[in-house]
Amino acid sequence: MISDELYCTGARVWIPDPNEVWIAATLSEKWTPGQTTLSIEIEDSLQARQIKVPTREKLPPLRNPDILIGENDLTSMSYLNEPEVLYNLQVRFADRNCIYTYCGIVLVAINPYDDLPIYGNEIVQAYNGQDSNNLDPHIYAVAEEAFKQMSRFEQNQSIIVSGESGAGKTVSAKYAMRYFAIVGGSSHDETQVEKKVLASNPIMEAIGNAKTTRNDNSSRFGKYIEIDFKKDLTIIGAQMRTYLLEKSRVVFQAPEERNYHIFYQLCAMREDEEFSHLGLQCPEEFTYLSHGECTEIDGVDDMVEFEATKKALDILGLNKVTQQEMFKIFAAVLHLGNVSLTERTGDSSKIPSTDPALKSFCTLLGIDEDQTNKWLCNRQIQTVGETLTKPLTVAQASFSRDALAKHVYAELFQYIVTQINKSLACREKSQSFIGVLDIYGFETFEINSFEQFCINYANEKLQQQFNLHVFKLEQEEYVKEQIEWSMIDFYDNQPCIDLIEAKLGILDLLDEECKVPNGSDANWCTKMYERLTKHKHFGKPKTSRTAFIIDHFADKVQYETDGFLDKNRDAVLETQLKILRASTSEFVADLFVDKSGASDTSGAKKKTVQVRPGQKQPKGMSKASKQTVGSQFRESLRSLMTTLFSTTPHYVRCIKPNDEKAAFTFDPTRAVQQLRACGVLETIRISAAGYPSRWTYPEFYQRYRVLCKFKQIQRNDMRQTCEKVLNGLINDPDKYQFGKTKIFFRAGQVAYLEKLRSDKLQACGIMIQKHVKGWIYKKKYLAIRKSTLLLQMYARGYLARKHAQFLRETRAAIRIQKIYRGFCSRKSYYRHRKAVITIQALARGILARKRYAELLRNVKAVVIQKHVRRWLQVKKYRMVLKGIVLIQSHFRRRKARLLFKMLKIEAKSVDHIKKVNKGLENKIIELQQKIEDMKKVQKDFDNDRSKLENSQKELERLKGSEEHLRSASNKITELEEIIARLEAELEKERAEKQDLISEKSLLASNAHEKQQEQDETDKSQKEQILKLEEEMAEMKSKMQAEMNLRLDQERKQVIQEMAVEREHHQRLVKDHGRLQQRMENLLEERNAKISGHARHPSDVSSVSIDSSVPDSGINFSDEVRHNNESDFDSLRRRKKFENTESPLVTESQTVNKTGDETEKGAAEIAGSEDTKAEDRETIADDRSTILGGETSETRDGDVDDSKPANLDLGMMLKLQTRVRDLEKERNQLLKEKENVDRRPRSESQYSDVAADHQKLIELEMENARLKESLERLQKAVALGQGGNEEITNQFTALNEELSRRREECIQLKSLLASRTKDSIETAKESYGGNAEILNEDGELASAYQTLKDVNRVLQRDLELEKSGYKRKELELRATIEELKKDNNRQQDLIGQLNKVASNLSMSPEQAMQNALQFEIQRLMSENLDMREKCDQLEDKVRKLKKAVKIYSNRLKEHGVSGNSEGVSSKGKPEEGLEEDEEEEMGGKIKYQPTKNYMGMLEYKKEEEAALVKQLVTDLKPRVAITLIPTLPAYILFMCLRHTDHLNEDSRCKTLLTNVINGIKKVSKAHQDDIETLILWLSNTCRFLHLLKQYSGEKSFQVENTELQNNHCLRNFDLSEYRAILNDLAVWLYQGVVKTAKEHIHPLIVGALLEYEGIQGLSSKPSMSRQRSSSHSDTLEAPSTPEHCFENLIKTLSSWVNLMRTHGFDTLVVNQLFKQLFYFIVATAANNLLLRKDMCNWSKGMQIRYNLSNLEQWLRDNRLHECGAVEAMEPLIQASQLLQARKTAEDVDSICEMCSQLSVAQIIKILNLYTPVDEYEERVPISFIRKIQQTLKEKRKSDSSNPQALLIDTKQFFPVMFPFCPSSIGLESIDIPSVLKLGFLVRL
Repeated sequence: MISDELYCTGARVWIPDPNEVWIAATLSEKWTPGQTTLSIEIEDSLQARQIKVPTREKLPPLRNPDILIGENDLTSMSYLNEPEVLYNLQVRFADRNCIYTYCGIVLVAINPYDDLPIYGNEIVQAYNGQDSNNLDPHIYAVAEEAFKQMSRFEQNQSIIVSGESGAGKTVSAKYAMRYFAIVGGSSHDETQVEKKVLASNPIMEAIGNAKTTRNDNSSRFGKYIEIDFKKDLTIIGAQMRTYLLEKSRVVFQAPEERNYHIFYQLCAMREDEEFSHLGLQCPEEFTYLSHGECTEIDGVDDMVEFEATKKALDILGLNKVTQQEMFKIFAAVLHLGNVSLTERTGDSSKIPSTDPALKSFCTLLGIDEDQTNKWLCNRQIQTVGETLTKPLTVAQASFSRDALAKHVYAELFQYIVTQINKSLACREKSQSFIGVLDIYGFETFEINSFEQFCINYANEKLQQQFNLHVFKLEQEEYVKEQIEWSMIDFYDNQPCIDLIEAKLGILDLLDEECKVPNGSDANWCTKMYERLTKHKHFGKPKTSRTAFIIDHFADKVQYETDGFLDKNRDAVLETQLKILRASTSEFVADLFVDKSGASDTSGAKKKTVQVRPGQKQPKGMSKASKQTVGSQFRESLRSLMTTLFSTTPHYVRCIKPNDEKAAFTFDPTRAVQQLRACGVLETIRISAAGYPSRWTYPEFYQRYRVLCKFKQIQRNDMRQTCEKVLNGLINDPDKYQFGKTKIFFRAGQVAYLEKLRSDKLQACGIMIQKHVKGWIYKKKYLAIRKSTLLLQMYARGYLARKHAQFLRETRAAIRIQKIYRGFCSRKSYYRHRKAVITIQALARGILARKRYAELLRNVKAVVIQKHVRRWLQVKKYRMVLKGIVLIQSHFRRRKARLLFKMLKIEAKSVDHIKKVNKGLENKIIELQQKIEDMKKVQKDFDNDRSKLENSQKELERLKGSEEHLRSASNKITELEEIIARLEAELEKERAEKQDLISEKSLLASNAHEKQQEQDETDKSQKEQILKLEEEMAEMKSKMQAEMNLRLDQERKQVIQEMAVEREHHQRLVKDHGRLQQRMENLLEERNAKISGHARHPSDVSSVSIDSSVPDSGINFSDEVRHNNESDFDSLRRRKKFENTESPLVTESQTVNKTGDETEKGAAEIAGSEDTKAEDRETIADDRSTILGGETSETRDGDVDDSKPANLDLGMMLKLQTRVRDLEKERNQLLKEKENVDRRPRSESQYSDVAADHQKLIELEMENARLKESLERLQKAVALGQGGNEEITNQFTALNEELSRRREECIQLKSLLASRTKDSIETAKESYGGNAEILNEDGELASAYQTLKDVNRVLQRDLELEKSGYKRKELELRATIEELKKDNNRQQDLIGQLNKVASNLSMSPEQAMQNALQFEIQRLMSENLDMREKCDQLEDKVRKLKKAVKIYSNRLKEHGVSGNSEGVSSKGKPEEGLEEDEEEEMGGKIKYQPTKNYMGMLEYKKEEEAALVKQLVTDLKPRVAITLIPTLPAYILFMCLRHTDHLNEDSRCKTLLTNVINGIKKVSKAHQDDIETLILWLSNTCRFLHLLKQYSGEKSFQVENTELQNNHCLRNFDLSEYRAILNDLAVWLYQGVVKTAKEHIHPLIVGALLEYEGIQGLSSKPSMSRQRSSSHSDTLEAPSTPEHCFENLIKTLSSWVNLMRTHGFDTLVVNQLFKQLFYFIVATAANNLLLRKDMCNWSKGMQIRYNLSNLEQWLRDNRLHECGAVEAMEPLIQASQLLQARKTAEDVDSICEMCSQLSVAQIIKILNLYTPVDEYEERVPISFIRKIQQTLKEKRKSDSSNPQALLIDTKQFFPVMFPFCPSSIGLESIDIPSVLKLGFLVRL
């Protein structure tokens, strides 16, 4: 009961209003007990009124304070009454666009009639696993609560969605099911079960939904879907039950309504060929579709909807044939409605025999047309002894036809539901289920019939269950808190339910009347009047005798009895059913089979009933069915209630805001009707009857501590403090109760406390204002007094100054008069004087001008005479001069001709031309020589063409001799001779081997001498360079900054371009890891089923890795691939060649081969190794060029000062390197081909000729690749010399002709080999599989001899062609060399000219500097050339050593003894190591000066498993943290070096594969242990860097020492494994991020949002109540916000220290924490956007303070530049938005401030903003609209700004692992004993 003190003057109340339901008013006077009238003032109109208050209970409801308006939970308000509920919903819906609101355990959902972006997957993830009490109300919150209770307590759940038509029940149920499908689905994608569950929605909407006047997609049936879950909470099936389909809609629709959607969808497809046989037309042409005169819905495309329906049918497993049969039945129902019934004579009817509708109906259903025509117009009557046929009238026949149509549709509807249930049925036992009930709400219309009666009956049952559940929860809360309480009285509608379903109730009387022979609706109504009138819920209308009234819980409803009996019987003529059962269509016959023995729990099942004659309607029905529709509905409803009572219910009440379907328009009248009917107000009433307001003790103290006295406060016991405070504030102890953790208040008490708090704050404010105003006025008085004294002083001074001014002005006036008079006199004098002077001047001027004119005439006359005399003399002189010049010209012309002849002769002299212009004349001469040479080349080319034609003719001749080869035979004696000859050749090969050994030693000595010479040259050059560098040090320091800036810009650009590629590659790696995990999980599950125990599929892992090697062998950026496409093509072909002809495989397969084959294998190995090394150098050079010139920047510290010089030097070096590589590769390939062609063949080789020719094809492909390389070189040379186009064209033509000829040769050889092999196979088949019989007559020897002759001819021809091509190649190479020399000379000349030009315009110092710079560049170029030559010599020596070693091994295999020691390749002992200590990444290494180690660890092959086990599998993080950082990676690489040293490819591959599999296995086994993941991520990165650093590629050797370069890998190219390790590092990185997210996710909200680090700033406490019992007392209590913040900081700090201890690269650490901080901010921001209690000013201040602490932590740990601060911007801006002023003047500043927030996020925060105290103002709606408009205008063109509401927490930034070389020498690594690796031996 509310206190009378609250009804005082100024109190705000609600007054009833006929239009607005309730309007706001203010009391104009205080109410006193006994007062019958009350003066009020309407707030909107300021109109004064007098209202009557007869009793205290009739007082107007009080209004809640503004602080409580807009609450998420209606029960958290102080005053719980109908107007407050209505007003709160209106504010949230209309003003804030919030469609969901809690009302205790009920979710109130208002239909917005608009599409809202609040149902995406990101919203699902935001609610998944969260406490729904802290987030905004949402249908997902209810679904999450149900899912959580099911998972925690293993209890079945149910979600009851109710509301009237158009309120959004179907959509709410659909989204709830969608949530379960996403949360309960698989971890990655939806499984087939979830898809089927979601696919059932469009099917049921198509056949069960229709357009009504209130809703465009109204469900005309009720359904209950049970979604079954396994123990692991994944969906395994579902089941659907339907209730009370509205069959009458099939045959009739009200105006502006439609039939079921499926009919219109089929009509929309009428022009489709697939449905042409259905005979469909426009909907207007069908009677059953045109009653409502509305065939279309705005915004709905029936054709698109039909495609969705068909797709859903396919998902559910209904085949095309079944679908076509279903569509036929739907179309048949439409045609049945068009059957025309006409009246015959008498009381009979007929159907024309030519009726097309009847024909279509019968054709589609496969039934007899005549029988159908007959029994649609007649009925059959059965008597005792005979069966009679009685005609039906037109009305009766129409009723019979419509009944048949309804029955057909209902049976098909039930069939579809059954098929859906079969498709969704569980294949295994379910652990629990969640049911979703989508059922009609309470309905009342002007005319209510049987359907409304059943609907309201069902709502009575549901309301009873709802009341019991609400009451139960209310009482459980009181018991839990151990407070004294009395039984709450609530409305019990059991009497109303008994009225309907009890014995002799309405349903019993209805069933009884249906059994009466002459039963009618009027008789049934009379019986109810007689037997039920005394019941308090039954009423009799005053004006009608065919209606009755039931007083339901929501309202009184009057039902018309007309049609009740017919709808309850739901009868169909038995003769019509027999016709359908006799259909030729098996589907139709099965559909209408007699189901009288089956029970139906899915809804109202249609039965046939036999009735006696004499009734109004056709009663010739079956006796089989005895259960009526009402009885069936009662049983199904009883079963439903049993299910609901066995589950934990969750309620969703859908509200329709208006009847116009306007978006976000709230009609209070319509809303309050539904609130009364759906039970929301009943929830409010039950809550208000007890203790609706609940506060925890800390929250109460925090809010009302202003009402406390200091002596009442006991900080150690909050409950004692609150008790003392409340005892002094509220006198009535019944108004509140103290529980264990909460204080419970009666309705209105919180408002009373708020009033006291407001009064206290107001009194305090007045006291403060009093003192402040006194101080202000005193200060103002003193200021006025001081001002008055100043004014007086200034006034007196002003008067004195004014008098003095008068005296000065009088004196000045006299002085002015004096001066003025003198001025006038002087002015008159000067005027007269000026006039006299002017007259004199004019007179004197006239005289002077006359004299001047006379003198001028005399002078001009003299001038004329002078010019005339001069002209005469000049004319005479010119005549004489002309004659003299003419004579001289003739003489000089003769002399010039003689001189020209002499100069012409001299011009042909070479010496003279060199003197004039050496460079230009040399070029002319060389071009002339080249022209002559090209003419010779053209002539040679013509000769070669003729030779090739002759070779082709020779090949044709050889083809003809193939038949002779097949018929030739061989002799045994010749074979023995061949064996002897082969033995002799073997001895010869042994001698050649000794020669090679001696040659090798000679080459080694020569190389050593050259190396010494080179060292001396380098030493002298270094001395010169050091001298020059000292002089140029100052100039280099100036250019260094500019060069670094330019390199940084280029590097950043390249990194940005590679980011997209890297992100895509890492996403593929992530997907690969995830798919591999799923595969292994499935295999483990399969093995567990088969063998009964789990086993790790190590073989699967190895296979997956091996299979991924070829794909990941080259992992460069897109730029590298485009720039080196041809290089990569050749590399791929070489990889293919190596895979097919691997050196190791060749070695293992050539045990029985001769010495020739051994030599061939060695040559192939050397060639392949050369190719590998050359390709590695090529790729490394190209890659270093693209990646920003890293090598040029760090090599020896030299930076070019002039850009042109740098570019020229780089071009020259590249051209030189490329030319040498191509020449070496060409020579090697030619040597291999010569060895292949010249080597004699043995008998074993001819057994498989096709295989030998396959090798030849591969060599030809290598030659093609060489041609491509030469073309690229040619293009490079052409860029420097533009006049070589003719040479280029001829060279291209020659290469094309060469390629074509080679292809022809390859085809011919392949054909010859294949035919030879076919002949052998044919021989085997002909002789029964025994090919030895073939040689009985010596035919093999003859064939062999013939084949040798042919091969000699072919070999000779091939050698001729090869020599010709080789000669051409040498000529072309000479041409290229000449072009190169010419290019060099031109560049030198241009450089000299540029230097001369620059020297002319620069100072002497600059000229000297340029000269020194040029000299340094020249010396550097020569030095680089010498180094490259030394490298080539070293490579050649190394290859020879390897070849000799292979020779010795193979000779041993053949049993030949050899001195292996003499050919063993032992390196020189290492130089003395440094004895100092070196520290890297937190660890110290002590070098061992006593021994010289090679940086390798030796192990045996059988010890490899133990190595991986001890170093990878069993290594613990607590042990690894005591070691040197990344020590396992160093040890593994040292073992890998040993395999490289031994050149054992198989051991290398096995070791790498086992290590990678071991790391994956350990990471998967400890995927929740972040220490293990960090350990192996650091070691994987270090292992990857070691493979790069010691790969031998120059780009990775920049920072290596000389000793480290000596430790590089010599034999293996592990670029493919580098790509695999990079992918593994990315996978481990993602695992670390994932595990870290799981660790910190529970701490984020408490640390950033709930933690209040600023003392004294209190936010509004949450007053919402728990809506469910998902939080059990036995569960672990959540951490406090203070602990969350501390734990978050400690966790992040421990991770940083752990990463740095393990030697993480700084860039990787930065990337990792940028990703983590993005996740932290995204999670906190998403939670903030869904929590109303967090959106206030004080919370914004607290959040900003918490973020500043995180920023300080980043600075303390040197992570502030990693991008984490930028990732925190969205949350920072959100906190600033909460603190900002929100006035019209601040719109632009807010828009600029929130640049990282989307428009939806800004509007959401402003809508959620709630003031903490009364002095804060709410955000006006006009301000929010203005912000929204301004943001849309400003961001109209900004597509980069996201518009989603929530931030994607799953976004991954691309990760990079930059190359980080190690300065630790491998020779200094020592193995600690704790690793238990004693079997490893340091070498």
